[in-house]
Amino acid sequence: MSGIVTAVSSNGEYSFTKPNRDSITLLAGLGVEGDVHAGVTVKHRSRVAQDPTQPNLRQVHLIHEELFSEVGAEGFAVAPGDLGENITTRGIDLLGLPVGTLLRIGDGAVLEVTGLRNPCLQIDNFQDGLLKQVVGRDEAGNIVRKSGIMSIVKEGGVVRPGDTIAAELPSGPHRPLERV
Repeated sequence: MSGIVTAVSSNGEYSFTKPNRDSITLLAGLGVEGDVHAGVTVKHRSRVAQDPTQPNLRQVHLIHEELFSEVGAEGFAVAPGDLGENITTRGIDLLGLPVGTLLRIGDGAVLEVTGLRNPCLQIDNFQDGLLKQVVGRDEAGNIVRKSGIMSIVKEGGVVRPGDTIAAELPSGPHRPLERV
């Protein structure tokens, strides 16, 4: 399984959207250099309020560019960085990856997939009604989260638009992604 990086984004301040960059630097065990969500322990405000000593399983947020076309067909205009992701991808089924998948990006960066992003009401604050487009239910009534995946940085490196992404699935039984 492989894909490509179409955009990279980061923000040193708490803001829902993140500006696009020419490159981002991933730091092993921390996240995106200079990004407000980088760190060993949780940085998302709701999680800090629960327990600030929790490990940060949400160091790097990836989202598939194909989602933008999907919501665009419903009248929503979404571009890379708009939903707060650090890496926008194309051609790889992020939501279908199991927990523990390694994503090798560019010349040496490695991310480990930890789970699904849990979309929140801030998405509706960005564009009213968008939350219903990125969270739904399948035929069995199970919640389906489509707003990307979260990961931790195993090996640092610079990531740029145009970099390739190669997925390395974990051995043993695969665990489906759950919200983190």
